[in-house]
Amino acid sequence: MTPTSQAKMAARYGEPDASPLATWSDTIDLLLDHRSVRAFSSEPLPDGLIETLIAAAQSAATSSNLQVWSVVAVQEPERKARLSALAGNQAYIRQAPLFFVWLADLSRVSRIAALQDVELQALPYLESLLLGTIDASLAAQNAVVALESLGLGSVYIGAIRNDIEGVARELGLPAHVYPVFGLCVGYPSAELPGKVKPRLPQTAVLHHETYSAEPEPAAVADYDQRLGDFYRREGMKANGWSEQVANRLQSAANLHGREHLVDQLTRMGFGLR
Repeated sequence: MTPTSQAKMAARYGEPDASPLATWSDTIDLLLDHRSVRAFSSEPLPDGLIETLIAAAQSAATSSNLQVWSVVAVQEPERKARLSALAGNQAYIRQAPLFFVWLADLSRVSRIAALQDVELQALPYLESLLLGTIDASLAAQNAVVALESLGLGSVYIGAIRNDIEGVARELGLPAHVYPVFGLCVGYPSAELPGKVKPRLPQTAVLHHETYSAEPEPAAVADYDQRLGDFYRREGMKANGWSEQVANRLQSAANLHGREHLVDQLTRMGFGLR
């Protein structure tokens, strides 16, 4: 068990001499092995998979048991192609046999309140939008852990937010529902396997008792080197993480339409008080 832990920690942090974890389980082994999969095989998905993954998703925590999320499972090639066009033409949306669109869904509680002739005064507040977003995220991550335990792979698609109104039209979403992200699901391609990408050292993200940025410069410099080494091994342009962050966030144009989210959400019925 210890050799496995050491190897998984070495991959997760890009540090060959990483220490093994003091505690270990099959679940931790699975979690540390997570990687994004952007190439899928033609192997068909097993019957009942969607229902299995949704059962796992619905087992996630949900604030006050409000369950303000939903998901659309898309398998029709034509619809996947249209969603791909709305999300930056990412080919793996078309290639994956299953594409989930995870939704923050306040419409269900609105319909329930209407049946009871109750006005939901809390609905137009930012907190309610956050509830749906967080609930959808927790549910989706449960589904990802479940699908990886079954030998499947996935990749999240944030670009589904490039045009949330276009996605809403494609999926027939009512008011008070918006797509948080997509998720491609399928069996990983043996020819183009995904690799475990190193993460920041724990000293950059773990704070004890109070927040301290003191260890951050050394941790980030170390990570720049390790991530650059990873990219070089994969034959990719060896940018450090710091350069990636600056390039990604220096211009609103890099949001690819998501800079208009507030206006779109308002038109879709969400309040942001």
